[in-house]
Amino acid sequence: MPKIKITETVLRDAHQSLIATRMTIDEILPVLPLMNKAGFYSCEVWGGATFDSCIRFLNEDPWERLRLIRKGMPDTKLQMLFRGQNMLGYRHYADDVLDYFVQKSVANGIDIIRIFDALNDIRNLKGAFAAAKKEGAHAQAAISYTLGDIFTDEYFVNYCKQLEEQGADSICIKDMAALLTPYNTAKLVKAIKEAVKIPVQVHTHYTSGLASMCLLKGIENGAEMIDTSMSPLALGTSHAPTESMVAALQGTEYDTGLDLVLLNEIRDYFMVLRKKYINNGLLDPSMLAVDANALIYQVPGGMLSNLLSQLKQAGKADLLTEVLKEVPNVRRDSGFPPLVTPTSQIVGTQAVFNVLNGERYKTVTKEFRAMVKGEYGKTPAEISDEFRKKIIGDEEAVTCRPADLLSPELDKLREECSEWSEQEEDVLTYAMFPQVAPKFFKARRDAKYGIDPNADFQNKVHSV
Repeated sequence: MPKIKITETVLRDAHQSLIATRMTIDEILPVLPLMNKAGFYSCEVWGGATFDSCIRFLNEDPWERLRLIRKGMPDTKLQMLFRGQNMLGYRHYADDVLDYFVQKSVANGIDIIRIFDALNDIRNLKGAFAAAKKEGAHAQAAISYTLGDIFTDEYFVNYCKQLEEQGADSICIKDMAALLTPYNTAKLVKAIKEAVKIPVQVHTHYTSGLASMCLLKGIENGAEMIDTSMSPLALGTSHAPTESMVAALQGTEYDTGLDLVLLNEIRDYFMVLRKKYINNGLLDPSMLAVDANALIYQVPGGMLSNLLSQLKQAGKADLLTEVLKEVPNVRRDSGFPPLVTPTSQIVGTQAVFNVLNGERYKTVTKEFRAMVKGEYGKTPAEISDEFRKKIIGDEEAVTCRPADLLSPELDKLREECSEWSEQEEDVLTYAMFPQVAPKFFKARRDAKYGIDPNADFQNKVHSV
C-alpha cells in the first residue's frame, strides 16, 4: 500500500491556473486510458472554473464532459472543487439547489468533493457536507490558507477540529496563493495531525517557487496526500510536478507506488498539448516563472493578472504597486477575508477603485457592500461598527447563515429554463450562470438540428 497518495490536477486546476481553463474534452479523452492505469489516488477533473469555461468559451456541456471522463477512467476516483454554498457560481444558493447539485455530481461520476468557503465560515459548509454524505461521496473540507495576524496555527487547528466534528472525511490545506513556506508547512501539518484523526492533504501552487519543498515538509510531518500536476502543465502558477515528487519519494518510507515509466508516457502526451498552447498563445511562458510578489503582497496569481487588467483598461497600469499596497488595507477594514474566489475579486476591485479615485471608499462596489453586510458569511475578524456603517449605512447586517434567508428556488429555476432544458442537469447549469447558459443551450440546440448559428445574420446581409 503506497504511503503517500497523489491527487493529479492536470485535468482541472493545472490548466485553470495556466491557460484559463481552456483544455477541451477532445484534448482530454485520448490520454484517459493511460491516466486510469497510473494508480493516482484521485484525479481532479471538475468544479472550480471548468463549468463556467465549458459553457462560456468551449461550447461544451460540463455534465457530458464529466460523464465522458468517468467512462474513460472507470478505476480512478474523480474529484471536484466546490465553493460551499456558492457551489460553482458567485452567489449563495438555496439548500434545495445545493442538494440537487451534489446529487447530480455524484450520479454523473464524482467520488470526492473538496468543499471550501472563502471566509472559512463553517456555516457555509454544513449543507454541502450533509449533501455529500447523503450521496455517499467523500467530503473533503478545505481550509482557505492565508496570512495575517489572526491566522495563526491555532486558528487553523481550531477550524480543522470543527470541520472534523461536522463530518469531514479528510482535511485539505488549500494554499491557493502560494503563501506556504516549507517550515511553516511542517509546523501547520504537525499541529493539525495532532488535533484531528482524519487524513490531511496539502494543496499549494508553485508561484513563489516553494511548492515541492512545502509538499515534502508536509509529508514528513504526517500529510497523507498531496496535489501535483504532470510536468508539462506544472510550475509557475500551477503545481509541483507529479513525476518529480514521485521520484523524490521513490524508495523511501513515503513511496507513492507510481510507475515513472508510465508517467513518462502521460508526460509525452501533455508535452504535445503544451507546445500547442504556447504556439496558439493560450500559455504565456511568463506564467511559468517564479513570482515573489505572492509572498510580498499575499495576492494569488490570478488576482494579480486581474488587477493589472483592470488598471490597463483605465489606462493606469503604472498604479499596480499602489493597488497592491492597498489590498492589505481593504482586507483589514473588511475583516481579513482570505483571498480566494470570490473574495479575491471583491477585495481587489475595491482596492482598484480606492486608488483610482484617490479617496478610499468613495466608490463602493455592490459585492464589497454585500461582503461587509454579511451576505457572504462571517468574516474571520470582526468588522468595526464604524466601518460597517460607513459602507452599508443604516442597513441591518446579516448575522445568520446567509442561506437561511433564501427560500427554496429549484422549482422557480426549472420554470425559468424550461424552454431550453434537454436533461435534468440543465437547471443546474442555468442556476450557476443564468446569463450565459441560454446562449449555450441555444447553440447546443442549433447544432443538434444542424442549424448554422450565423445563418440568420448571413440571410440579412444577402437581402440588403
